Amino acid sequence: MLGPLGLDATAETVYRALLDRPHAPLAEQRSHAALTEDQFEAGLKELAGLALVRPASGSDDGRLHAVSPRLGLEMLLARQRAELAARQQQLEESQAAVAELLCGLPAVHPASGEPLVVHLDGVDQVRDYLARIHEDVTEEILTFATGGAQNEEDMLASGPLAERLLSRGVRIRAVYLDSIHNHRPTVCHVTWLASSGVEVRTAPSLSTRMIIADRRLALIALDDQDSSLGALVVTGPGLIAALESLFESVWDRAEPLGGPEKPGDGPLTRQQHETLRLLARGYTDEAIAKRLGVSPRTARRIATGLLGHLDARSRFQAGVHAAQLGYLRPGSR
Repeated sequence: MLGPLGLDATAETVYRALLDRPHAPLAEQRSHAALTEDQFEAGLKELAGLALVRPASGSDDGRLHAVSPRLGLEMLLARQRAELAARQQQLEESQAAVAELLCGLPAVHPASGEPLVVHLDGVDQVRDYLARIHEDVTEEILTFATGGAQNEEDMLASGPLAERLLSRGVRIRAVYLDSIHNHRPTVCHVTWLASSGVEVRTAPSLSTRMIIADRRLALIALDDQDSSLGALVVTGPGLIAALESLFESVWDRAEPLGGPEKPGDGPLTRQQHETLRLLARGYTDEAIAKRLGVSPRTARRIATGLLGHLDARSRFQAGVHAAQLGYLRPGSR
C-alpha cells in the first residue's frame, strides 16, 4: 500500500508492527511482523533511511520509536513533491532551452542548405511576414502574447485581423499574461476577442512572444523588449513540434479568461507562485518582470513579500522552504 511512498512490502510490515506495539521489545515486534531476523533488520534499515524510525528516547534496551504516520508519511509526500517539482522544472527548462537554441541557430542550415531558420531584421520585416502568415493560414494560429498590457496600436490592429481569420474558419488560441488584469483597456480588448471566438487563456508567465501557424511555421521574437532586433521564422518540422509542445504545456496549465487573477496554492496567488518558481530557478528581478509582464519594481515588491511570507533570508532559502511547504509541485499555478 505504501509502495508509492518508497516503502517496500517488508519495510511497511515492520513499520506497522512498530506502530501496533510501540512499547514492546524488538523481538516481540519482529514476532508480530512474522518476519525473519534478516528481513526485520532490512526493513528497519530502510525505515531509518526514510527517517521513519529512530532510537526511543530514554531507552536502554535498544527499543525504537516509529514516527507518527501523520508526520512521517507527510514528510515522504513533501519529499516526493519536491522531486516532482524538480523534474517539472527540468522539463520546462528543456523546453525553454529548445526555444533559446532556435534563437542561436544560423539563418541557413549548414548541412542541407535549406533555410529552416530565417532571421527577420527589424520591425518592418516582421510586420510584412506577419501579414503573409495571416493571409496563408487556413487552420489554426497559436499565440503567446507577452508583455502584459498591450499597446493601443496593436489592439486596434488585432481586432479586425481576428475577425477576418475567424470568418475563414481559422481557430485562434492565445495565451496572455495574468498581469493584463491590471490594465483595463487590455482586459476589455481581450474580453472582446474571446466573445468574438478567440480562445483566450492567461498564464502567470511566458517565455517569449511566439506565433505558430498551421503547425508548419513559427515566428519567435528575439527580444520582447526590443522589437528592432526582429524575429526568427522557424519551419523545420522537428523544431515546430518542440515549440508546439511548449505551447500545449503552457495552454494546459493556463486559466480560461474570466474575472480577476485566481488564487494559487494555499495563500499564494498564481503570480506569486510563479515568481517563487522563478526565484528558485535563480531568475533576477528584471528577468522575472519580463516573464510576468510587470515592472522590475513590481517584481522586486512581489519577491520581497515572498521572502517574508516564507521566513527566508535568501532566494535560495525561499526555494527550499517553498518545496518543503509543497508550493513547488507540478501542475500548481
